[in-house]
Amino acid sequence: MNTKTEADASSGPPKGIGPMQRREMWLAYLMLAPTFAIILMIVAGPLLANFWISVKPVQLADLRPPTVLVNERVRGRPNAPGDEARLEYRLRNSSQDEEVRNVTLSDVVPDGFTVTSHSENCSLKGAALTCDLGTVAPGWRGDVELVGTVSQAFLDANRPERGSEPVISGEANNVLTNFEFTFENFSRIFSADEFWSVLRITFYYTIFGTGGALVLGLFAAQLLNTTFPGRGVLRGLFLFPYVSPVIAVAFTWVVLFDPFSGTLNALLTKMGVVADPINFFGQRAIEFSVLGIPMEFPLALTTVIAFEAWRYFPLSFLFILARMQSINTDMYEAAEMDGATPLQQFWYLSLPQLMGILSVLFLLRFIWTFNKFDDIFLLTGGNAGTRTLTVDVYEQGFALSNLGAGAAVAVVVFVVLVTFATLFIRFSPKEEGL
Repeated sequence: MNTKTEADASSGPPKGIGPMQRREMWLAYLMLAPTFAIILMIVAGPLLANFWISVKPVQLADLRPPTVLVNERVRGRPNAPGDEARLEYRLRNSSQDEEVRNVTLSDVVPDGFTVTSHSENCSLKGAALTCDLGTVAPGWRGDVELVGTVSQAFLDANRPERGSEPVISGEANNVLTNFEFTFENFSRIFSADEFWSVLRITFYYTIFGTGGALVLGLFAAQLLNTTFPGRGVLRGLFLFPYVSPVIAVAFTWVVLFDPFSGTLNALLTKMGVVADPINFFGQRAIEFSVLGIPMEFPLALTTVIAFEAWRYFPLSFLFILARMQSINTDMYEAAEMDGATPLQQFWYLSLPQLMGILSVLFLLRFIWTFNKFDDIFLLTGGNAGTRTLTVDVYEQGFALSNLGAGAAVAVVVFVVLVTFATLFIRFSPKEEGL
């Protein structure tokens, strides 16, 4: 009897869930549904819109659908009741590529204006004016004119033609909402040599910027993991680069590294290190030779990477320091008694315990640095060999007014980051014991 009871107990809870648990599960899903819907709209909405635009030849001007624009004004200079005047509507098609069909102009004739004649395509019922303009070609310009006499009420009014706004209606193809797709944007960016150069620069900037931030954070955490007077104040100072506004620290770096009035160039020239000032943010590369082999050093890009590592190392420092303080100190005492040097203790004891947090930090910093735009744009504007994919998105979308190409580059950024994150999570090193 006891044996059967023990067997029943060891078999665990019954498989499946009962009706009560099932109802509770669906109730929980129902309560969380609004949250899921909001997150889906916030995250998936812009992402899907970006994919949609990337397969369309969308220009910046296409954000406003094609329509007929109208400007109403009074012609002639009536000074007395009974004088003749003309009410003119000047119209134009806002699009240079798309026609607008079934265009109709509707307006109300101002008080005190008596129409004597009007354009043939217009009709007048009382004060209601309706003009059927039909289909207008791309870039079309035209006008509608009403001729009439004015009364004293018209003369006394201030800009009487603005008493009512003319209404334009029509139908036109909208490149943003139609179902015509093309891969021309991707073909254009992949066939350009500049894209592959920008992609290479982006990886260079991301890998070294991420690695630099992690190394500096690891060094700072190791330094401040020991107890000494003023450690709390120093920890606070180490957070300064990360909590300061990016525009303030970027401007400070630009001033410090300025080739004409910068502090660093003044020190280097006074000390005789360099003969002429160096344009750290404006010079693409420094040429030199090693064993007779000409080589180039990417100066502006390296300076931007140094800024990236300096600005974002405090985040790594905080996470690494928190992990260090949770490590049991007994093994360090045992290693010290066995004669292990500080470097050996760090390499064989600390570093294996930190691999998990370092992996997470590398993944996060890689994604954030790959998407970084404001730092480079503020420091160099993407010039001097510092143009990354995010800067290219801005240049394509707004400087060249080609939103489709900009969205295509953004899709490439998304695919690269998803692929990297998937592979990194699959093969990233874990902490010992996990």
